[in-house]
Amino acid sequence: MRKIDVSPDRQPAVRQVLVDGESAGQRLDNFLLRLAKGVPKSHLYKAIRDGQVRINKGRCRADTRLQSGDVVRVPPFRMPDPAAKPLAPAATFPILYEDAHLLVIDKPAGVAVHGGSGVSFGVIEQLRSARPDERLLELAHRLDRETSGALMIARSRKALLALHDMMRNGQGRKHYLALVVGDWVNDRQHIRLPLLKYLTPGGERRVRVDALGKSAHTIITLKRRYGGAYSLLDAELRTGRTHQIRVHLASQGHPIAGDEKYGSDDVRAALFAQGFRRMFLHACRLEIPHPVTGEPLVLEAPLPPACQQVLDRLDGKI
Repeated sequence: MRKIDVSPDRQPAVRQVLVDGESAGQRLDNFLLRLAKGVPKSHLYKAIRDGQVRINKGRCRADTRLQSGDVVRVPPFRMPDPAAKPLAPAATFPILYEDAHLLVIDKPAGVAVHGGSGVSFGVIEQLRSARPDERLLELAHRLDRETSGALMIARSRKALLALHDMMRNGQGRKHYLALVVGDWVNDRQHIRLPLLKYLTPGGERRVRVDALGKSAHTIITLKRRYGGAYSLLDAELRTGRTHQIRVHLASQGHPIAGDEKYGSDDVRAALFAQGFRRMFLHACRLEIPHPVTGEPLVLEAPLPPACQQVLDRLDGKI
């Protein structure tokens, strides 16, 4: 993006920002979040609603898609002091793949992918703090906070748009390893059950199988049985609904071990007593075409030591 008529000092002033080809196709709210780093989201959305943000002098919506050559009026947001400490602490994560367009990391369990819903910051904010000179770092998809494994982050607008198209069209393969309670019967099973998001009376977000929900498709392949008590499964996502694998497996009577939302409290307590304090769901493998070059990519995230230790204990190795 190229800025026009920017005040030479840091006093708040209206800016007219020209949208370049790199930002074409981006939503207005995401464009502003990148342009006005550190400004609370609530301030940005209020400015849009109040008509302080305009595109080509006209009122607009937060979800308006920008076009190359558009001029965005950006009001004088109060920017954070550049000498102040970053809002999110800088952090690095194991890298599975990186080039000019794409970064794939191995996200640990217990870390949210982004801030919000009571979480001050997540992986993406920590990466931006660690890489302040990056022009763009955007999540291409999401993982639950307690899910570990391969997470894709776009480093260019072209890659981000291509990855979003891939996710919408079901291109590529995303595989997860899940340890479930009980003796899974079928060697291979397709679960096609619609999922509906709802809020509990306490305001907690949940998902259930419901005919009014969105279509969801998970392919389950049995990897190993552990004496009828547990089963290790490969879960391949063919759609990307919230909590999809967790709810689909629980709906079959086999909740994921350690799942605090849809699983057994007794099982979770037993695992906790053994030192396992997370959900056993790991994004282990990505098979996708490179979003820019089209080159086939096969990326694998090794099973975390805590999960491997659970399997070794079930095998009687420890």
